[in-house]
Amino acid sequence: MLSVYMRVRATHDHLLVSICDEDLLGRTLVEGNLKFKVSEEFYGGELVDMKKCFVQLKDATIANMIGQTTVKAAIDAGFVHESAVIYIEGHPHAQWVRL
Repeated sequence: MLSVYMRVRATHDHLLVSICDEDLLGRTLVEGNLKFKVSEEFYGGELVDMKKCFVQLKDATIANMIGQTTVKAAIDAGFVHESAVIYIEGHPHAQWVRL
């Protein structure tokens, strides 16, 4: 399984999990007027396999994912529905909030 970057942040009320494909970290993607920065501050954390991400996503209240490897694995594991995915410069992006 390919490696992805995952950053986990716990606050008083939420567990935020941010995941991106390894090759996207540090890039700025542009789609029309949208500029999407895959920043080290938000996504850069541990370089892990998706199995470790799934453990964190089970408890997450907020998730943010970008990249073919990341989003496809999340769809296959049932964390993301295909219709919830948008594409930025050809790269799939998904996010959700659990209330």
